[in-house]
Amino acid sequence: MSATTVMRQAAPVREQVAAAMRAEIVGGALVPGGRLYEKTLCERYGVSRTVIREVLRQLESESLVTVRPGHGPMVTVLTPADIEALYEVRQELEGLAAELFARRATDEQALGMLELVRGMEQSYLHGTLESRGESKDEFYRRLLEGAGNPVLSSTLEGIHARIGIFRYFAFTDPERVRISYTEILAIVEAAARDRDPKTARLNSEHHVSLAGKLAILEYRRRRSDDGLLTEPEHPLTPIG
Repeated sequence: MSATTVMRQAAPVREQVAAAMRAEIVGGALVPGGRLYEKTLCERYGVSRTVIREVLRQLESESLVTVRPGHGPMVTVLTPADIEALYEVRQELEGLAAELFARRATDEQALGMLELVRGMEQSYLHGTLESRGESKDEFYRRLLEGAGNPVLSSTLEGIHARIGIFRYFAFTDPERVRISYTEILAIVEAAARDRDPKTARLNSEHHVSLAGKLAILEYRRRRSDDGLLTEPEHPLTPIG
């Protein structure tokens, strides 16, 4: 593992290391099924075993790390059933978020969302993997802000974190990206332009339902015989 620099002044060291390790799990630098050795992690992040143990406990509570008796901690490997369950919940939550945005967002928030989705034609549809991830994250940030429900926001963020374990494998096909952009556009038009809660919810649920089916197919395709995920040719940013 290559060393990862952790800045110490902005936040407690444990939080910084947790954020760094979480990002590397989501981004695929720490692959599903990979063992997490305390000594190696201490060297990677330049911190003590005490800090690493605290971080591993925190990430275990987020289901990003699994501790197997006799084997120690490893990056969580999700099964197709796990993915299906996560997407079932995600579908309901994102449907609710779109519905609430249509009902509650201010005119300014609605206009901002419409401007964002127009810009996503370049950043998402014709963008790089990095720009797609950034624009999709901004879409969700604005959607949840307009929905105005902090419980929904925190719950959905947790779901996205767990999906991030494997979703960097998904939606790299240009045709899927094109379909995904069309679906996002339909959500925004219903929620921000037409202020139609029912259609906004249905469009959002459709988007997540299809994403979940494709995620399972892609995940199965990339599973190796020993149960680990094969690594992508290039590190990918989550864009699912």
